[in-house]
Amino acid sequence: MSAKDSEWWRDAVIYQVYPRSFADSDGDGVGDIDGIRAHLGHLRDLGVDAIWMSPWYPSPMADAGYDVADFRDIDPVFGTLEGAEALIAEAHAAGIRMIVDIVPNHISSEHPWFKAAIASPDAPERDYFWFRPASDRMPTGWTGEFGGTTWSKAPDGSWYLHLFTPEQPDLNWEHPDVRAEFEDILRFWFDRGADGIRIDSAALLFKDTAFPEVQDGKPHPFHDLDAVHDVYRAWRRVADEYQGRALIGEVWMPEVERFTNYLRPDELHAAFNFDFLGCAWDPYLMRACIDRTLDAHAKIGAPPTWVLSNHDVTRHVTRYGRTDTTFSFENNLDGTPVDLELGTRRARAAALLSLSLPGSTYVYQGEELGLWENENIAEDQIHDPMYARRGHTRDGCRVPLPWAGDEPPYGFSTATPWLPQPAEWKDRTVQAQTGDPSSMLELYRSAIRLRRTQEAGFAWSDLGDGVLAWTRGDHFACVLNLSGAPVPLPEHQTILLASGPLDGDLLPQDTAVWLRL
Repeated sequence: MSAKDSEWWRDAVIYQVYPRSFADSDGDGVGDIDGIRAHLGHLRDLGVDAIWMSPWYPSPMADAGYDVADFRDIDPVFGTLEGAEALIAEAHAAGIRMIVDIVPNHISSEHPWFKAAIASPDAPERDYFWFRPASDRMPTGWTGEFGGTTWSKAPDGSWYLHLFTPEQPDLNWEHPDVRAEFEDILRFWFDRGADGIRIDSAALLFKDTAFPEVQDGKPHPFHDLDAVHDVYRAWRRVADEYQGRALIGEVWMPEVERFTNYLRPDELHAAFNFDFLGCAWDPYLMRACIDRTLDAHAKIGAPPTWVLSNHDVTRHVTRYGRTDTTFSFENNLDGTPVDLELGTRRARAAALLSLSLPGSTYVYQGEELGLWENENIAEDQIHDPMYARRGHTRDGCRVPLPWAGDEPPYGFSTATPWLPQPAEWKDRTVQAQTGDPSSMLELYRSAIRLRRTQEAGFAWSDLGDGVLAWTRGDHFACVLNLSGAPVPLPEHQTILLASGPLDGDLLPQDTAVWLRL
């Protein structure tokens, strides 16, 4: 394996598969592993380097599989462990690596450990969790990651901690058995060919054992405690036992210095750039975000990552079509007016933006089709536990993909999909977009193919107020017009790719172009 191959994660295009919503092979309305296997050609033709697979483990599905009952098996709704191994092998044969999702902060309340802990106060497994003595009052007033309280009562009256739902009890990472178990889980999947591990809620593992309340100006009692880095140093040693394996963290961290601590040379290989994902569609804020990202990562030799959407956030076609184009969980975006034509135009430009910056790029399934958020899901069809606690549902970005045909289920399944698909998606199917040079799908295919010809390096160019422009080496440039009027293109040899129609030698507003210099 060459040095470039062993560090594939530095500049890869990584595609997130949300297995419930990718493709259904057995007619139950829920996506599965055989459905993914049947559509690997789509990902091969798209040109991605790796797949990140959202959790596919046995789970009661209290939180869409992020409540894991067994990390060494596959939930029957998705298939079998043998099918997962076949998928990994077939992806490798197609030149695509596989990243599996590990959830270390918590497990399912149906996990054998927690069932034993609940069954008896004297069970040794009780020490694997955060139990507090019976009392009329909760041990703390902490607010959960989904909103609401973070403590529930066990049958014996004691309290147990869960930063998410009551069905997701938090693990006690102070306990050596917990650490040993997860290191063994990493080896289990590396031994089966997994090329990387995506780490869910990576900064939450440790809790202040004094259980103080959250106070401004004081260290947070469960966000980003220093002890978490010892865990990831141990995980890095496990990954280094194998060649070319990567650890990729979900690290929501507003402080750049604290964020990059996770990317030190003996810790994680990469982490998601949520600063970029949540950035407004604004030339000054976007440039400042890019500068922060490149500077912070360069200081520690880690690759930047560029993320526009994922399974937890409002799809960016919708975000970019709103007056407020930012994203945060505190900013409830549901229901405010959206201009889908504007959002699509900006999303096309954002594709060329993210795919031309140094580092790795993540594409969430359906992003390549220009899908928008389905905000018309009836309340009785909502599955997301966040809705009851926060009034915000993530289900709108998790709607099953449209593959072919003029009406739902668009080739996703022979049954009614587990979430409803908009009738307007008939023009967004893979079938409808394939071969159409003006489609979002063909834009992504072309951009990912041309991305491989980009040179190293990065330098800003000054093309005027509201225009973001940069070069990669001596022969490639990207220009993104975020000003209020068309702007002239710089001197160039060839137009490689444009996100939308050009006006002669003028670049319209909310349009990006790749140039050969």
